[in-house]
Amino acid sequence: MENTITVGLLGLGTVGSGVIEILNDHQERIQHKTGCAVTIKSVLVSDTSKPRELSETVNLTDRYEDITRDPEIDVIVEVMGGIDHTLTILLEAIENGKHVVTANKDLIAQHGAQLFEACQKNNCDLYYEASVAGGIPIIRSIMDGLSSDRITKMMGIVNGTTNYIMTKMAQEGVDFDSVLKEAQDLGFAEADPTADVDGLDAARKMTILSILGFSMPFNLEDVEVKGIRNISLEDIRYAEELGYRIKLIGIAENDESGVSVSVEPSLLPAQHPLSSVNDEFNAVYVYGDAVGETMFYGPGAGKLPTATAVVADLIAVLKNIRLGTTGTAYVQPQFPHQLKSKSERQSKKYIRLHVVDRAGMLNEITSIFAEYGISFDQVIQRSTNKDDERELMMVTHRVSEEDFEKAKHDLEQLSSVRSIDSIFRVEGGD
Repeated sequence: MENTITVGLLGLGTVGSGVIEILNDHQERIQHKTGCAVTIKSVLVSDTSKPRELSETVNLTDRYEDITRDPEIDVIVEVMGGIDHTLTILLEAIENGKHVVTANKDLIAQHGAQLFEACQKNNCDLYYEASVAGGIPIIRSIMDGLSSDRITKMMGIVNGTTNYIMTKMAQEGVDFDSVLKEAQDLGFAEADPTADVDGLDAARKMTILSILGFSMPFNLEDVEVKGIRNISLEDIRYAEELGYRIKLIGIAENDESGVSVSVEPSLLPAQHPLSSVNDEFNAVYVYGDAVGETMFYGPGAGKLPTATAVVADLIAVLKNIRLGTTGTAYVQPQFPHQLKSKSERQSKKYIRLHVVDRAGMLNEITSIFAEYGISFDQVIQRSTNKDDERELMMVTHRVSEEDFEKAKHDLEQLSSVRSIDSIFRVEGGD
């Protein structure tokens, strides 16, 4: 058995420096848990001339081949991001017999199957806990802690940037554009926030969770995605009046008719545990047949929380190396790919619209919904700054996506409907 495991680190940004910090500070603890020491031999960086506070024994290189082809390196830790070029690097590393730990959600969501296939051929491990929800051990909990249960639903706040924005809008009454700029200034949001605010980052994470939780092949393109750009302060205020809070929620459901996965702004009952998850924190709610309801909560990003998840995966690889069980962790999906149709996807809906204030207007609108068997849980009317106009907020009972889309189309043809301003999913109740 090896007494020292040698690591090659790809990337030395925020998370990469956190990995080095944890390995340095916790070396004795890691050696006690695994029976072997961990040494970082080489680090891939874009600029080797930049001053860095590293041990003199660590080699800096801008050539990934120096790491992937080094026979002394046992494990590759990838925290540099990227997709196509990173895939090429990791496939070469795996072909050279190196185990991989990655925090790259984009890569796993799009090319996870290819990487796992390569690992099986080469008897290598691939771990990726840090790719979803930062320091929350949600992947390990699904794969190990809940492995004996049948998971029927997962829903959660898996993007800290959007949750920070939504929290500020709700608590301080600041509009979306202003909060986004603040988040960028504080470093919570990227200069280009598209992946976060348009829901793409959360969709990648829900893809990974759906594959694991439902043991079914799943693609990023299967996720219905809506972002938060169009959420107004009015919607937040009306949601609170109706007893809800708005969050960007990833929802994955599995029943006898198949699986549906979405990322969209959703109204949650104010008393729901996810409603109290604020700022940049993440939380994932998991429903199991046997365990019932569980929630996993914690920091979804950050230097040390994410690095902690990376090092935990590294420890898992070390244990497998010591036990001689590498390359056995991955299990092929048990069930075939089965997506629900629009007629099978059901939820409650919130709709806000501006209408002409005239006799029979409400009857016209409710008649259209009644035609498709849609009934209402709550209805609120408000006056506007126009004498001939009213604002309507309605929460339906559960309705299929197909029937709701038909009703929406018919509403758009009504002369009494001036605009349909917002449509959100509603969780809770019938």
